[in-house]
Amino acid sequence: MISQNLNRVKATLREGVKLVAVSKYHPMEDLQQAYDAGQRIFGESHVQELTAKYEALPKDIEWHFIGHLQTNKVKYIAPFISLIHAVDTVKLLREIDRQAQKAGRVVDCLLQMHIAQEETKFGFTPAELIEMLEAGEWKTLANVRIVGLMCMATNTDDETQIRGEFKFAHETFESVKQRFFADEPSFKELSMGMSGDYMIAQEEHSTMVRVGTMIFGARNY
Repeated sequence: MISQNLNRVKATLREGVKLVAVSKYHPMEDLQQAYDAGQRIFGESHVQELTAKYEALPKDIEWHFIGHLQTNKVKYIAPFISLIHAVDTVKLLREIDRQAQKAGRVVDCLLQMHIAQEETKFGFTPAELIEMLEAGEWKTLANVRIVGLMCMATNTDDETQIRGEFKFAHETFESVKQRFFADEPSFKELSMGMSGDYMIAQEEHSTMVRVGTMIFGARNY
């Protein structure tokens, strides 16, 4: 079933869009099934669960941390994480840099920008994002590499609103790229779109979608 679901989702992806299979709360067997069906990028948002899965599952999996990351947990994932999606403070960026240096790695990160109307979501406001980039401390952090932005749209059935938010995110991404990362080909990822809205996100230039329910079914909390 999982492999059929996975293939169904993959068939709807535009060329060049990466699929992050959101596997949090799902058992190892489910991930193994998706792996056997060819999936290599998995997204987790709890450090303990992620490290257990990392230990047990094949080593060519590309693990993405997609949740809110606490600074005191960074050390557990720094040695192996491929991409951290939700960097929402300079403090967190500093800690990732520190732990990545200890692990002898450079860790790729996305800056999370808050575009939704809910107050519950984390992330820099667009103004804070620009302010942080202008301040320039990130340029001194040799063990982190900022490779793009991550955004979540408002949780609503209003497709016009969702599209507007994604469109704004893409415009901001382009202007940030031009202004701060023009010479950095690695700054190319715009992670936006989940099970309910990834089709719209793709139309608005997302390069990476985070899909869980449509692949694995409802979560086992």
